[in-house]
Amino acid sequence: MTALDPANTTVNDICLQALKECGQIGVGQTPLAEDLNDAWTRLQWMLQQWNRKRWLVYHDVIKLLVSSGAVTYSVGPGGQIDTGANTQRPDKIEAAFLRQLTQSQPNQIDYPLDLLQSMEDYSKIALKQLVSFPGVAFYDPSFPLGTLYVWPVPQANIYSTGIVIKDYVQAVYATSATKFVLPAEYFPAMAYNLAMHLRSKYQIPSFPGDPLPGMAKDALNVLRGANTAIARLQIPAEINRPGIYNIFSDRSY
Repeated sequence: MTALDPANTTVNDICLQALKECGQIGVGQTPLAEDLNDAWTRLQWMLQQWNRKRWLVYHDVIKLLVSSGAVTYSVGPGGQIDTGANTQRPDKIEAAFLRQLTQSQPNQIDYPLDLLQSMEDYSKIALKQLVSFPGVAFYDPSFPLGTLYVWPVPQANIYSTGIVIKDYVQAVYATSATKFVLPAEYFPAMAYNLAMHLRSKYQIPSFPGDPLPGMAKDALNVLRGANTAIARLQIPAEINRPGIYNIFSDRSY
């Protein structure tokens, strides 16, 4: 059975294991084609949701684009900032920076950009087409391609804009024989949690002492422990007040 070898585990392997774990089929039984198709569908739905949770995606990636002087850039598969085939546009960006290209070789300099978190914040900028050295970035998760705003607008060909986004765990599989390309700890998490999803379809209730909910939760916790990455806490400069001198006590406070 290929499920014993992580490098050769297929979609069909995970679906079969989930159908057994949820109680729909027993040992030695063969599921109906409709049951396998339903499990295959729900597996893809589940992975599509996992892609939106940072702690279920095993790393971040950096995407770069040389500035063309435009106010906005499209982000996603086939966009100006291309996230690659078999992906979807990011739901958000984790960080952004500006890279100086000219007169900085071989050591190019990166300048961090502050992230605006909403269109309401971006709408407060009065002169949106101002061309100058950028300081902020705003990402609008429009669909099918997201939209990146960098302000002030960087001059063309002098800078690159870099964004940090979650990598995309492949969530759409053309055939059930497709092999997964994932770290091995994902396989039990997919099997046990897909089994929980399938129980609602077949109306199979849990019972006292049922180990499956705990196994599904523990498998997700393994992913959480392996994938969680917390950035350093930083205090905004505007609230980090320098010392003030008291002329009466001759001390700073």
